[in-house]
Order: sequence, then C-alpha cells, then structure tokens
Amino acid sequence: MTVQLNHTIVVAHDKRASARFLADLLGLEVSPPYGPFLPVEIPNGVTLDYMDTPGAITPQHYAFLVSEEEFDVIFGRIQEAGLTYWADPFHSRPGEINHNDGGRGAYFDDPDGHRLEIITRPYGSGG
Repeated sequence: MTVQLNHTIVVAHDKRASARFLADLLGLEVSPPYGPFLPVEIPNGVTLDYMDTPGAITPQHYAFLVSEEEFDVIFGRIQEAGLTYWADPFHSRPGEINHNDGGRGAYFDDPDGHRLEIITRPYGSGG
C-alpha cells in the first residue's frame, strides 16, 4: 500500500455552515455526520472533516486541483457569491487570478478565515 492522505480535521465555529460553504462552491456533497465530524469528501477520496470549536481558529490553507472546466464553474460560483478573491496567498492582489505554471489559480476565504485555493496546474509543473 502506498501512503495516502485519508482525511484531515477542519475546525469551524459552525461546522454545518462551513461544510456547506465548501461543498456548494466545489459542487460536492456534505456527507452524514460521523461522530462529532461533518465530512466533505473530495473526489480523490480524501475527506475534510469539519468539527465545531468554541475557541479561536488558526486559519489553515487548503488547495484544490481542478480541471480548466471546473475552474470556470467554481470561479463563477465565487463571483456569484460576491466573495473577495486574490491571485496570491498574501491577499495582496485582490480581484485577480494567477497564471502560475501555465494554469489558473485563485484564493478565497471560508467563513472561519481558512484560506482556500483552486488551481488548474500543480505547483512546479511548468508551463
């Protein structure tokens, strides 16, 4: 067996709202609860298991590799929702997308401040 990422826990102030936010933007489903977790399964089998926390949240970064067609659909949802997006992880280029490695990418935040990213080419793939 090769090593594969199976799941990671994403803390949120409202796990239902945060899981729904991600699922709606990416065109995915929120799975039934599993203990204290509310999973969103990514097509490669990894789940993001949302869990409520009452405390402060340290923002994490989650990047999603998507096709060119999926980028168009997801980016359209980002724009329709009126979300602020950036071309870079430092939020210094608002309202822009990037063309790193010959693809396209955009960053946006979820309701708890987690930094989400959609890219069409893996980092370092050239282009």
